Amino acid sequence: MELRQESGYTIEDIYALPEGQRAELIDGKIYYMDSPRRMHQEIVSQFTKIIGQYIDSHGGSCKVYPAPFAVFLDADEKNYVEPDVSVICNRNKLDEYGCNGAPDWIIEVTSPSDPQRDYGIKLFKYRTAGVRECWIVNPQKKTVMVYDFEQERHSNQYNFEDDIPVCIYGDLTINVERLVSP
Repeated sequence: MELRQESGYTIEDIYALPEGQRAELIDGKIYYMDSPRRMHQEIVSQFTKIIGQYIDSHGGSCKVYPAPFAVFLDADEKNYVEPDVSVICNRNKLDEYGCNGAPDWIIEVTSPSDPQRDYGIKLFKYRTAGVRECWIVNPQKKTVMVYDFEQERHSNQYNFEDDIPVCIYGDLTINVERLVSP
């Protein structure tokens, strides 16, 4: 499918992409996604596992989903994203297609080809959509930026070896280096 326009796309255009082609739609503009590298997948897998174990061990009702998992941030046809990890606590937002509305916690693992999309466009979109907490994990720099939108706290930057507090779960910390050590 040939896409010529720069904006004005809808979710139908995303669904019409060739099999295996991943893209996100933000305010009617399509952003193609590269295939993730091994370390990216390792980080996503480990985050999903540790968060899921935490939720289960505390009898929580939240659900954790790794990408590809559709998130329809706004009630329109112009926004469709696939965060690397999505934590959704309001199960009424879930249907067979994904999450309708803002997840409570999103984790994005940056891609070497376009890290600025996560730090700029998507971060702004997540905040305005009502995401409570957002982490941007940069494997190249071994840093994690934590944004607590719910408490309107300033962002904090952590290194992989730090015990990083999870804002929506006051008794959970995550050490990325321990998650992905060989």
